[in-house]
Amino acid sequence: MPDDASWTTIGAAVPRIEGRAKVTGQALYASDEPVANPAFAFLVLSTAARGRIRSFDLRAAQAVAGVLDILTYENVGHEADPPAPHGAGEETTTMQTSRIWHDGQIIGVVVAETYEAAREAAYAVGVEYDAEAPSATFDSPGVQEEVREPGEHKDFAVGDADAAFDAAAVRIDARFGTPTQHHNPIELFTTTCTWHDGSLTVYEPSQFVHGLRGSLAKQLRMDPKRIRVVARHVGGAFGSKGIPSARTAWIAVAARRLNRPVKLVATRGQGYTIATYRAETRHHIRLAAGRDGRLLALRHEGWEVTSRPSDYNVSGTETTARMYACPNILTRVNIVHTDRNTPGFMRAPPDVPYMFPLEVAMDELAEALGMDPVELRRVNDTQTDPATGQAFSSRSLMRCFDQAAARFGWADRTPQPRSMRDGDWLLGWGCAAAAYPANIGAGAARVLLGPDGQATVQIAAHDIGNGSHTIIAQTAAERLGLRLEAVTVQLGDSDLPPAGLAAGSSHASGICHAVAHACEDVRARIAVAATTSNAGPFAGRDPATLILAQGRLRGEDGTAEPLHDALARVTGGALEAYAENIPKGLPPDSVGKLYSGQMAISRGTQREDLTTYAFGAQFVEVRVHARTGETRVSRAVGAFAAGRIINPRTAHSQLMGGMIWGISSALHEATEIDTRAARYVNDNIAEYLIPVNADVREVEAIIVPEQDAEVNPLGMKGIGEIGVVGMNAAISNAVYHATGRRIRDLPIRIEDLL
Repeated sequence: MPDDASWTTIGAAVPRIEGRAKVTGQALYASDEPVANPAFAFLVLSTAARGRIRSFDLRAAQAVAGVLDILTYENVGHEADPPAPHGAGEETTTMQTSRIWHDGQIIGVVVAETYEAAREAAYAVGVEYDAEAPSATFDSPGVQEEVREPGEHKDFAVGDADAAFDAAAVRIDARFGTPTQHHNPIELFTTTCTWHDGSLTVYEPSQFVHGLRGSLAKQLRMDPKRIRVVARHVGGAFGSKGIPSARTAWIAVAARRLNRPVKLVATRGQGYTIATYRAETRHHIRLAAGRDGRLLALRHEGWEVTSRPSDYNVSGTETTARMYACPNILTRVNIVHTDRNTPGFMRAPPDVPYMFPLEVAMDELAEALGMDPVELRRVNDTQTDPATGQAFSSRSLMRCFDQAAARFGWADRTPQPRSMRDGDWLLGWGCAAAAYPANIGAGAARVLLGPDGQATVQIAAHDIGNGSHTIIAQTAAERLGLRLEAVTVQLGDSDLPPAGLAAGSSHASGICHAVAHACEDVRARIAVAATTSNAGPFAGRDPATLILAQGRLRGEDGTAEPLHDALARVTGGALEAYAENIPKGLPPDSVGKLYSGQMAISRGTQREDLTTYAFGAQFVEVRVHARTGETRVSRAVGAFAAGRIINPRTAHSQLMGGMIWGISSALHEATEIDTRAARYVNDNIAEYLIPVNADVREVEAIIVPEQDAEVNPLGMKGIGEIGVVGMNAAISNAVYHATGRRIRDLPIRIEDLL
């Protein structure tokens, strides 16, 4: 068979294999799963932010036609424990007791024959509270502030940052803030539960079905083997569906009480308090440099809001301490306890809020030095992690800056603020660095290869819109020598071999390595059978020299035979292989932990031999109306180096989507809080501002080729989150260039510029 480029699939920009099913409505999301005769649930949420429930009045709710059951702590509080906390400390409870931790807390579930009846009855539930004055945010009376204890994240103390700062010739000392933000995925937070013979099936959008199963088993005090979680497709998550929520257990309890399937589709507004969000942060940055621009001191202290009982925090100083060569580094993170729901992961959780102040401060330092901001970063570029002294497995930061700057036309920039203009519009150009650790998850996969040359890959991975189906199929097709259409991918079911959490830009590397290992087992067994057989063209050869390619088993000299014939020596039917992948830096029991629902991710900041990161550069042009302060991003160019790219098409989509979200982070998004009631007030997409098409004029994402033989065997780095990092800082820097006003608190609004 002649060579045919269409057989080589890793690195090819092939369309998503599930794309047609999604756009034609054939793809099943959790709330689409058909169940027989479901009842419908609606949540009752607290209207107090702190205190206790004194009493319920259920008479009006029970009188609504079609109501089947009303759950409160009084009748079901003992039936489910809270989910395990996703940080140190404790998690807020829901219906276990009368305790109220935050506004919008789940305090009841109404179940009825129809959704409309359940909703009507839920709003008819009367509740009396013994309410206390809540603490909503930074500076509110009654908040508790504490220095975060050492744990999963690190603080750094290298050299003497304070002394070096005091002695330096050029210094920047500034404070910054970022707001609360909510994920708002298009797919709402839904749960459907059905029981059969003491076993529970849950249909719920999830970024980690084994994690949800493990948590739910503990909450309901069940054997996890009697629980199945299904999430075939996830309609957006961005971190909000990665942590088990409290609602699932209560819907399971409701279904068990009725002995009937129960379906919950929470409202958009309810999603603001029954799921997680990006915590608001504050930062104090001190940078010091010599006249040559070389950094002498970096001090970064952050503060993060969390709930009253939780110690959850993201601690992005792990990245900011590693960005630039600096002999004196000091970082610290503090947590501020408030009467709010617990925050959680949101796309690039640490790096979006923490890189913002660093990259704006670098722009301020460049101006103070009279240096070009790109050249300042070049002067302080390093191939050695300044926080630990380890080498980076690869670091292409300046290649990204150079390619993006050339495409953007940075050389034509005049450095003085308010020096570029187009009629009534002030033009501003800004840049910033992007970085995200190259994480990788443990995982397992099963591959079945049939005599007809069709393969099925099974792994409890998750497609949250990132193209997991496609890159898995590409990996298997290349390793098995098949065309892409010959591979079927089955995901999102806890009955399948486990994959790690689809988060932290770790998922693609984790699942592709697990699938590659299983495919290698298939190849090895076919090759051994071919070389140990007395018949056939490969008798007596070294099996390690044989490959599967273009539908055949092939030797180094070009000798080949059809895959069907080679497979027949091993089995008369399908050949099944199961394999596990445990990345470097994780313990041998990592896959076992996945089966029990525990996360197993090797973080690029925690390896003992190397530091592994993807890097990028963001460039933007803003137009600020000189009279009204209206701000538009007219152009954005980003360049990103992330090792081996499995599919440039899906990768480009991820990077471009991240850049657009970065525009949103800088100019639009903020969850507004009534500080008296500790209540979110713009809990809808009408008033929670996000960009529309008119806000996104020209966005270009450049994939910078990079080879990294050390990061992992396939040379992959995640790209799901790096695209959003740094864009908020680049826009802030561009606004300063346009207007001469340095905005250090996000989002940048018209009132900041008038």
